[in-house]
Amino acid sequence: MPATPFSRSFFVSQPRFNYYITPIFRSLTYQLSSSPFQFNAKSSTVRFHCALSQAAETDSPTGGRSGALTPNPTVTGEVQKIDVNPPKGTRDFPPEEMRLRNWLFNNFKEVSRLYGFEEIDFPVLESEALYTRKAGEEIKDQLYCFEDRGNRRVALRPELTPSLARLVIQKGKSVSLPLKWFTVGQCWRYERMTRGRRREHYQWNMDIIGVPGVMAEAELISSIVTFFKRIGITESDVGFKVSSRKVLQEVLKCYSIPENMFGKVCVIIDKIEKIPVDEIKKELKTVGLSEEAVQELLQVLSVKSLTELEERLGGSGEAIADLKQLFSLAEKFGYSKWLQFDASVVRGLAYYTGIVFEGFDREGKLRAICGGGRYDHLFSTFGADDIPACGFGFGDAVIVELLREKGLLPELSLQVHNIVCALDEELQGHAAMAANILREKGQSVDLVLESKPLKWVFKRASRTNAERLVLVGNSEWQKGMVRVKVLSTGEQYEVKLDDLN
Repeated sequence: MPATPFSRSFFVSQPRFNYYITPIFRSLTYQLSSSPFQFNAKSSTVRFHCALSQAAETDSPTGGRSGALTPNPTVTGEVQKIDVNPPKGTRDFPPEEMRLRNWLFNNFKEVSRLYGFEEIDFPVLESEALYTRKAGEEIKDQLYCFEDRGNRRVALRPELTPSLARLVIQKGKSVSLPLKWFTVGQCWRYERMTRGRRREHYQWNMDIIGVPGVMAEAELISSIVTFFKRIGITESDVGFKVSSRKVLQEVLKCYSIPENMFGKVCVIIDKIEKIPVDEIKKELKTVGLSEEAVQELLQVLSVKSLTELEERLGGSGEAIADLKQLFSLAEKFGYSKWLQFDASVVRGLAYYTGIVFEGFDREGKLRAICGGGRYDHLFSTFGADDIPACGFGFGDAVIVELLREKGLLPELSLQVHNIVCALDEELQGHAAMAANILREKGQSVDLVLESKPLKWVFKRASRTNAERLVLVGNSEWQKGMVRVKVLSTGEQYEVKLDDLN
């Protein structure tokens, strides 16, 4: 069979057939339509023929190259249209949405800077084990996880705190405590979508590592309040429900519930406003709580004041002491009106150990806006010594819904300083010179790249909210000048190119 530009032939002596041909068979990803080889007994050779569009080389898990053979593309005469929507639960960010995202992220970052935090980041792809070491968490069932080509189990990060812990452990003694770190990163969870809940979202995290006292939690809540105030949200719009995991621990100790059941109980309690109370009771009994323990636990969780909690648990426990100190500090920070005690707040992640809090919409139309707390024992689950730590996560989706609900979304239209336009096609290079002079002076320039009528240019200027129109015409250019029109006043003047600013 003669070779063509779309075929390859290999001639191999029979004794070495297996050595050369077997790996090629293994790399084929399609079924050949005819016999793959012909054996010639007289010449003791094997001829292997395969129709190819190309011999594509791909990365192998060992770092080398594999000679994977790519089949001819199927030509049908009709190109199938793709689905132009992003995957379910994800989003595109066209310019207007990107301007809103950048505005939000800039506020996250500016508040973090005001509080002296340093920015960090981590890979969006992490080891799956980072999220599966704790039992009983709903998050394990929501992972986007798979095995990569190196046979490693990996996952798209569903949250940021485990990555933070990994980085702190990695840095070890090379960093000095306390650490005040923040990040804004994308997270992925395969979960049921509701208003403000998607399968991917961005999250602002602030964490304090190495401070055991409640002052750290007070500082974190203060930073969130500062953020709310910057974007126009008040204490009448949003509040914080505050409690402590230690409240649950004290109740469970009374009924001799094993410590290893604590995380599972917290996960169930976290559903208390999401599913009927009878379902909560059923699940609590399933993990081993007696009827009496379930009733007592639910009664404690219904408590809405520290005074009543102290009457039930006594005033000597750590939970009461921590919460009293937090509310006292809130008075000093000036945000006590934002806080309310709610014993039912436990947060769904198993690693929380002390004070926990959630930001909520006072009208009750939205899910939790943000949440966090203390996680003093997270590091030991990764094989390191424990370090006292606390932090919060603040998603980008719910806050945008709240701003929209309150009519507080900012007007963020495109805006450039200048539009530069050549009045004749042969002057386009000179227009580029004018644009570069302005850009070097820090001004934004929308350079008209084609020959367009002035009517089109003025419409473009209106759409981009340009401040000035710079026209490069023959008569002006012959004098080494350009014409400038201030669009807000209509003022026009000529200026030398070198004096353009």
